[in-house]
Amino acid sequence: MVRHIKRRKFIALGGAAGIVGFAGCIGEDAEDEANGDDNGDDENGEDDLEEAQPEEGGETLSLHAGGTEGTYYPLAGDMKSIVEDQTPHGIQVQSTGASVENAASLGREEAELALVQNDITYFAYNGVELDEFEGEPLENIRGIASLYPETIHIVTQEDSGIETVEDLEGASINTGDAGSGTQVNALQILESAGVEEFDEQNTDFGTAADQIGDGDVDAAITVGGYPLGAIEDLSATQDISFVEITDEARDNLLDDAEWLAEDEIPGGTYDGVDDDVETVSVQAMLATHEGVDAEIVEEVTAAMFDNVDDFTTQADFIDLETAQEAMPIDLHEGAAAYFDEQDVDEEDAEDDAEDENGEDDEEDE
Repeated sequence: MVRHIKRRKFIALGGAAGIVGFAGCIGEDAEDEANGDDNGDDENGEDDLEEAQPEEGGETLSLHAGGTEGTYYPLAGDMKSIVEDQTPHGIQVQSTGASVENAASLGREEAELALVQNDITYFAYNGVELDEFEGEPLENIRGIASLYPETIHIVTQEDSGIETVEDLEGASINTGDAGSGTQVNALQILESAGVEEFDEQNTDFGTAADQIGDGDVDAAITVGGYPLGAIEDLSATQDISFVEITDEARDNLLDDAEWLAEDEIPGGTYDGVDDDVETVSVQAMLATHEGVDAEIVEEVTAAMFDNVDDFTTQADFIDLETAQEAMPIDLHEGAAAYFDEQDVDEEDAEDDAEDENGEDDEEDE
């Protein structure tokens, strides 16, 4: 069907929890995370990782991730290993449809931890934009940390003639699962670029990649940390290219959707795509709900950020210095306590250095 889009007023991020600066740059079907965004390709509730094994005095914490082919799932596996090594708590990782589903699970307090896109978290907390949350804000959800940028990929066949977003007018486009975070991002991009008519199809990205390969759609939009596995597989067998979001289209988009940031896909990330591709990204984050014990959340946060070198997924981006960037909701008190202590430690170190310098100066005098 041809979708006629009317431009609507976008939400300006502000107020609720104070958005701090967004920095972006972002491996696999992480769109699976963004749907739901991140789209779960796999059966919801699938638990492939080992059962949680808390030590005496520890708790079993449910961590909702995404599809097993996405970025969230292996990242959750890293978190499980780190937390179980560093604390008495056990982590039970669950495969899900990702962001939208995960935010809802936190709102119902069916999970203690969840990986979610920052824009989806904002929508859920404020009860806006998505049908799942419209008018029913999930005010009990809380942030723990921002983790890594999730890059928006718009992929097409190399000989499609589609180079910019504006070229998608009248095209057949897979925008991700219906109701997913990916679809929200995709429609924002198309609207901001003035693309008013297109044939919209909605599936998980694994299917969308097959559609690109078979020529059943002109373009597909996905969200995730690069390299995305499905696109890697596609580029290994097909000549592909990416639709760039540049200049005026990107400026308009960033004005309309303030949770997005400038980004690029480095040349060489995918077979046959040698040049950098200009695009935008959202941020992947770890969230919880206010009912989780503050001491537990502080211990989980400390375990991760005191041991960032133990991450194997998105390891280049997970860092204490960026852990609060683009945080769209209030931090959980346990996470806030950890980050506050890091600030104190830094100040103490500076004070100690000043004291030492002062003493030396006195001796010199």
